[in-house]
Amino acid sequence: MNYVRLSLSLLLLLLLTGALQAQDVIYSQYDKYDFRNGDYAIVGKTGNYLYTYLYGADGATLSAYDDSMNKIATVLLDFFPEKIYEVKFISYPDKIIVLYQAIESNKVIQYAATLDEKGRLRGRPVQLGTVKTGLLGATRTYFSSAISENKQTILIYSARDKGNEIEFEAKWLDDKLTITKRSNLSFNTDNSIKHGEVNISNDGAVYMAVYSETGTLNYANQYWIMSLAPGATKFDAKELVLDEKFAANGYMKVDNVNHQVYFGGFYSDKKNGDFNGIIFADLDIASGVYTSRKLIPFDNNLITTVGAKHKNHAFDNYEVKQLIVRNDGGFVLISEVHFVTTRSNYSPGIGYGAYFSPNMATMVHEFHYNDIMALSCDKDGVRKWGSYIPKEQYSQEDNGIFSSYALLNTGGTLAFLYNDFNIAQARLQLATIGADGKTDVRSFTTENTDDPNWVNRQGKQVAARELIVPCFNKKQICFARVAF
Repeated sequence: MNYVRLSLSLLLLLLLTGALQAQDVIYSQYDKYDFRNGDYAIVGKTGNYLYTYLYGADGATLSAYDDSMNKIATVLLDFFPEKIYEVKFISYPDKIIVLYQAIESNKVIQYAATLDEKGRLRGRPVQLGTVKTGLLGATRTYFSSAISENKQTILIYSARDKGNEIEFEAKWLDDKLTITKRSNLSFNTDNSIKHGEVNISNDGAVYMAVYSETGTLNYANQYWIMSLAPGATKFDAKELVLDEKFAANGYMKVDNVNHQVYFGGFYSDKKNGDFNGIIFADLDIASGVYTSRKLIPFDNNLITTVGAKHKNHAFDNYEVKQLIVRNDGGFVLISEVHFVTTRSNYSPGIGYGAYFSPNMATMVHEFHYNDIMALSCDKDGVRKWGSYIPKEQYSQEDNGIFSSYALLNTGGTLAFLYNDFNIAQARLQLATIGADGKTDVRSFTTENTDDPNWVNRQGKQVAARELIVPCFNKKQICFARVAF
């Protein structure tokens, strides 16, 4: 098969163990793609090939690529029902598990199936749940999933917020799609509550974030980590004491090696105030006790750096995107400015690159994805460094599809790949943060006007130094392999 190879000059980037080099970007061949009814995903590496997924008018297919992004095979997923609602893939060295939801009559049905290393169906798909959609059809998330770090346990669940109660229904599966446990339970408090992210550990324990909101900015004035141990029949609620602070944008992470659950986010001194610092805590799984809780205020140097453009509200609109916990107990908290605005529509609005039809509605939705900030603290909560990557990404009525970034974590360097919209043709930028916090930003593209537009936010790290990123060119899709 034909492929396009884009040669790049070597980018010498600081790394604790040496230079991180971006050697080549290799594009796969183009396939037809329709934004109106299509879907796609990067599956990962299985056997000797990289797999991607496409869904459109011609059905659902997997494509197998070699290391040079030559398409070796196309596999038709002919066992899929006609109307697919959501799809998620889990790749293993010798197989692929696909979780998919289908719309059949007035129902959404959750299925799971196993494919072999060549993408062929093994056995029969397993039906895991059914829910009626109502008169308006499928309008929300009906089933969610969480995967353990070792990929040996899969959780299929639904969590419904109902005032001061959360209803939780779940099934546990092993990697052979055998249902090992079922639960149907609830959690109640005196206040109105909501659930956040759900994690599952390697031993099958479930951890769910639950919080109550207050004020016009919906900060959390109470926060719990709910645990459901293997064999347990009810949640064990562990409240994180906030000491009259208000938490926002919390991010939870399970550490299977040290048997901890980590929490990181921002806090404010006021329920409707600006962010004043970051909050970090870790819950010891065995004892059920928070072994540490740190409130780390922003210092003047960081405020001056980040607030160069917005002196009074330096940290407004930052959202936590990743929490990286180091082996020494320290951590790096990564956040990005993200907000949505609306305005009266005096002229047709389009997304960047004109991939979407002109918007003729009375209101235009504007999507902003701006600066990236990474904060590194040691195990005692002392900030070691703060790194800041300035960027400004704006688009209309496209959900910011070409905005945000792809992250590659080598263990010594963090690499951020993102689009610069401030020129006629989007330019790729590569920013790296070394182990010492030093930042380097370089252009990562040629002047070739035929280069496709990269969807970096949906890029996937498939190896220690390898990213796969979907790309679009008009009504075509391809995938870019970036090797560092």
